[in-house]
Amino acid sequence: MYVVIFDAAPKHQNRSEGTRIMIFGMTTFTFVHVVLSLIGIFAGVIVMFGLFAAKRLDGWTAIFLVSTVATSVTGFLFPFHRFMPSHGVGIVSLAVLAVAILARYPLHLNSSIWRRTYVVTAMVALYLNVFVLIAQAFQKVPALKAMAPTQSEPPFLVTQLSCMALFVVLTIVAAIKFRNDTLPKA
Repeated sequence: MYVVIFDAAPKHQNRSEGTRIMIFGMTTFTFVHVVLSLIGIFAGVIVMFGLFAAKRLDGWTAIFLVSTVATSVTGFLFPFHRFMPSHGVGIVSLAVLAVAILARYPLHLNSSIWRRTYVVTAMVALYLNVFVLIAQAFQKVPALKAMAPTQSEPPFLVTQLSCMALFVVLTIVAAIKFRNDTLPKA
């Protein structure tokens, strides 16, 4: 999921006084969360190309689904005091992933409706991870933050709308290419 929190503890404190282990300026938990997200995006892109080639890519699919679920779940473990947009994205992501996992594993992509359902839900899950990656980039990368400090400015909106449009096209292509007659029997 989706909130990256940086540790603000003074560098001179020792561990017994509350300093946390930091990796690239992030707490260990945040670092693990970010790595899970990046693994999910990387594996998801490979799975997407597999869909284009009508290949199931079982190992990559498992990595993509597990890491993306783990990303969403760990996002809810960050401290928070109110419901935030990232929680909404996480809830939607987990719901979409549940359907993708159902279509892919218990239902084994048995019918054209479940194959299409799997493609659409897997692609939506990947899109949500990329959506959050873009949002985090505009929060954390100084040059991007300067262009869109509140994430309501045109550069941010154009980037997110372009990403969404690209994913709509990619999802349509994947749904067309990942058909029953081209899939190898499992």
